[in-house]
Amino acid sequence: MYNGLINVYKEAGYTSSDVVARLRGILKMKKIGHTGTLDPDAVGVLVVCVGNGTKLCDMLTDHDKEYIAVCRLGVTTDTQDMSGRVLSTTDVDVDSTKLHEVVKRFVGEYDQIPPMYSAIKIGGKKLYELARQGKEVERKPRRIRIESITILDDSHLQDEHIFTMEVKCSKGTYIRTLCNDIGEALGCGAAMEHLTRTAVGSFHLDTALTLDQIEQKRDEGTVEDIVVSTESLFRDLDYCIIKDSIRKLLENGNGFKVKDMVSQAPEDEDDYVEPDKLYADGTRVRAYSEDKTFFGIYKYDARVESFKVEKFFYTAK
Repeated sequence: MYNGLINVYKEAGYTSSDVVARLRGILKMKKIGHTGTLDPDAVGVLVVCVGNGTKLCDMLTDHDKEYIAVCRLGVTTDTQDMSGRVLSTTDVDVDSTKLHEVVKRFVGEYDQIPPMYSAIKIGGKKLYELARQGKEVERKPRRIRIESITILDDSHLQDEHIFTMEVKCSKGTYIRTLCNDIGEALGCGAAMEHLTRTAVGSFHLDTALTLDQIEQKRDEGTVEDIVVSTESLFRDLDYCIIKDSIRKLLENGNGFKVKDMVSQAPEDEDDYVEPDKLYADGTRVRAYSEDKTFFGIYKYDARVESFKVEKFFYTAK
């Protein structure tokens, strides 16, 4: 049984669900989930949660993401990428100056209309299911945020009408749709030709492992080496140690008071919360038992002068 997060390199041809299904077979465990869908043709970082790490799925979905996308001008498709049915082709008269000028308009917040070929549900049905039936329904725009767009290569803009860009963006951003919208703004249409997700929060492409590599780790007995602990995602928070006298209460998901904390900082560590600290309402801490078992994230409620569970990760052995 593993608990934490694994940085998987999703290869082309796999759906995100395919990755989870195969990983369940590799690790011989059922409690596995992913933190954000990648299209089957896309590759790159797919953070997979295992064991008690599945409680982080919703939190990791909120993390900003980074992509490298190849965009083809002069064509539109029903899926907004080159795997779809071509809807139109248009002559392209776009130079580097115009491309850079238009791309800049998309940096910041803008209302993006999700594509029909997406997993968003409307009326209980996923949009892609309706799209496959030849149906199109009205989709409400969603406010997304583009932190930056960097043109990495536009050397083939004139001959092949393609360019490569790096995009740093908020959750919920469809890069296919961004390519489509850039094409509309340029007056020639566009579709995404290739997509690589290079980062999800602190998880990056250079440390991602393929499913075959993870299977090899299993055979070598070294899977633990690649499982990132759940608590590591909260290293920016102060931590506290709770007295053994109330451990049973913690194990049952209860909170604790300041008086229940061990008073002396272990090994003079700077991020240890001293019990005599003045707590502001909403202060969040990592809580551990005296034997360093990680229990979870707790938030201070000034009204009752207690820390209450925000995310509980303890698993009985």
